[in-house]
Amino acid sequence: MLAIRKATVADCELIHTLAWQTFPETYKDILSPEQSEYMMEWMYSLENLRKQMEEEGHIYFIAYHNDEACGYVSIQQQGENLFHLQKIYVLPSFRGVHCGSFLFHEAVRYIKEIHPTPCVMELNVNRNNKALKFYEHMGMRIVREGDFPIGNGYYMNDYIMELEID
Repeated sequence: MLAIRKATVADCELIHTLAWQTFPETYKDILSPEQSEYMMEWMYSLENLRKQMEEEGHIYFIAYHNDEACGYVSIQQQGENLFHLQKIYVLPSFRGVHCGSFLFHEAVRYIKEIHPTPCVMELNVNRNNKALKFYEHMGMRIVREGDFPIGNGYYMNDYIMELEID
């Protein structure tokens, strides 16, 4: 049974722990260990998680399967009618229990709740990430691509996908 709850700043440590169990595994065949570690610090240090929540408007949700944290999603409003799905990750041991689609649907539900008029949800996905098929299955489509510098000479080589939400 899957359940979800909105995270607070008090959950930064849990999100940090979940991230260390999901992010490096997800990108082990795509990123160098050095880039993966750099990105973990950039996105998932306790300080940066707090900043995302308190200053940058990231809303995190944590999914639970039988009371065990199994994944998380983060959404950020970036314009009047534009939201960005910043992060969605599921622990490897919970892949196959539909936690990813649960998190995705909950993100869309939340956006509809706070923004009842039509809008767009975008996300960046690495062009070599197997999750691309998942996002296409969820109704998203590639609208553009880019190579985004993130510091230390590293780039995010992404597709930008979108979903129109009515």
